[in-house]
Amino acid sequence: MKKEQFWRKSYDAGLEDIDPKRWETSYVDVIKPAFQKFPDKTAFSYFGIEVTFAQLDIYANKFSNMLIQNGLKKGDVVGINLPNIPEYVIAWLGTLKAGCVVSGVSPLLSPEEMQYQLSDSKAKGLVTLDAIFAGRLVKIESNLPDLKVVVAASVGGFLPAIKRILGQMLKKIPKGDVTPLKGKQVYMFKDIIKTETFSAKSPDIKITPDDIAYLQYTGGTTGAPKGAMLNHRNAVSDLIIVQTWLGWEPGKGLALSGFPFFHIAGLFFNANCIFLGWTQVLVPNPRDTDYICAQIEKYKPTTLVNVPSLFQILMGNPKFKSIDYSGLERCICAAAPFPEESQKEFEAIVGQGKLLEVYGMTETSPLTTMNPSKGKKKLGSIGLPLLNTDIKLVDPATGKEVELGQPGEICVKGPQIMVGYYNKPEETKKTIDADGYLHTGDVAVQDENGYLSIVDRTKDMIIVGGFKVFSKKVEEVLTAHPAVEMIAMVGLPNPERPGSEIVKAFVTPTKEYEDKNYKEIEEDIIKFAKEKLAPYEVPKIVEIRKELPLTTIGKLDKKLLRAEARKK
Repeated sequence: MKKEQFWRKSYDAGLEDIDPKRWETSYVDVIKPAFQKFPDKTAFSYFGIEVTFAQLDIYANKFSNMLIQNGLKKGDVVGINLPNIPEYVIAWLGTLKAGCVVSGVSPLLSPEEMQYQLSDSKAKGLVTLDAIFAGRLVKIESNLPDLKVVVAASVGGFLPAIKRILGQMLKKIPKGDVTPLKGKQVYMFKDIIKTETFSAKSPDIKITPDDIAYLQYTGGTTGAPKGAMLNHRNAVSDLIIVQTWLGWEPGKGLALSGFPFFHIAGLFFNANCIFLGWTQVLVPNPRDTDYICAQIEKYKPTTLVNVPSLFQILMGNPKFKSIDYSGLERCICAAAPFPEESQKEFEAIVGQGKLLEVYGMTETSPLTTMNPSKGKKKLGSIGLPLLNTDIKLVDPATGKEVELGQPGEICVKGPQIMVGYYNKPEETKKTIDADGYLHTGDVAVQDENGYLSIVDRTKDMIIVGGFKVFSKKVEEVLTAHPAVEMIAMVGLPNPERPGSEIVKAFVTPTKEYEDKNYKEIEEDIIKFAKEKLAPYEVPKIVEIRKELPLTTIGKLDKKLLRAEARKK
């Protein structure tokens, strides 16, 4: 560990490192008490349909035994290509019970991207929507020789027949024909869990802490998507560390999250809820803010977890502002920066001190830093390194640790660090150094009390005439302009100065400025920037758009914006 973990002085009283023996187990074993204590409690709600922990256990056992009867063995990969519907939770838990490996597959992937992930992971099983089966899988299945079992589900599979039929007629529920596939066993999800074909008893599979639980695909710190291997020890350790940090107790919470389960943040929060015996409200479409508001009003969750852009979108819905949040304890935001001005506006709605900014990544299972649960929370900061976790900030160019208060790449060491990238030993070596620190690719500064603030991704850092421009800092400053709703900074090659870049800002306007002259607004933003920033930080170009592209989890897609701008 590091020479001195000075940030511990800022921890909540009584927090100490946890005995690592607590995570020398598997996720399947550590959740058994929840199913024993809360069999009749609602595990999840979906459009008013509620499934208890006892029912979930039976469904997951049937799914697990289906995999085993079809020849899947411990360590085989099952891709789950669904939105946040009941079938995802069942397939996820059933896959783990079989000793198999869960790999989340975004429903928004193109056929080529889907084929790449399933092929690279050598997936033996796939759970997908009937609409994706008909629209995408049939085009690529002949190129997936490892794939043996395919299970098709419907968005309306758990809804009453009348709602399902009506939803399909109104085209609110997508559908597609599920047909035989040569050399592959095809099932309908409902036939697995609603019939007696497969045993409802838990399979007798010995799972160890070293067995891989998840193969989660990510862009990583560099390059094309890679499969991050997370074992059961990784998963359980981060769950226990975070629950201890937050003081979460079994049976004493109700959760709602818009994070998709195929993403590590959604997967982690779902795993917490099952572990703790909490009820969770499923959100299949995070952009349907009317649905989210209705569920918050009905279930009164104690915890909300979302990407910052979804919280910002929710704030634009008048219904969100009229809800009683007296029972809400925490709102956790992760996966992207949340501008301070927006955080203040958000807390004015839900209550002061309820917003908790955290930080992590797929390769760290995912969380590594959080603001204190009870103590001082710093808006705009990702908080302190968690229990049992060490960090160092290094100069990306030299690898040497930077002085306190200076920007450096966050490097993390702890029990939550991934095993490595699947079949990519060289990429793993580039990411995890000889001392066991994972290099995140995120640049931060740390203050004298240990609080960390992200200033940029190493790949998003802009170099202007030899000066480093940290996009997050510039974005924070320009968000204070009354016309700026959302903003993303990118760097473009400067044709007049090789090796230097031009700063460009993409902006969506606030409602008050939507119908005004965009050219005048762009000029005013540049004028504002000149008053607030150093000359090299001022955007040379500002482009206002009605909307900015988002990734599948709602983060601003700077990679796409950068490519568009450079092409132009």
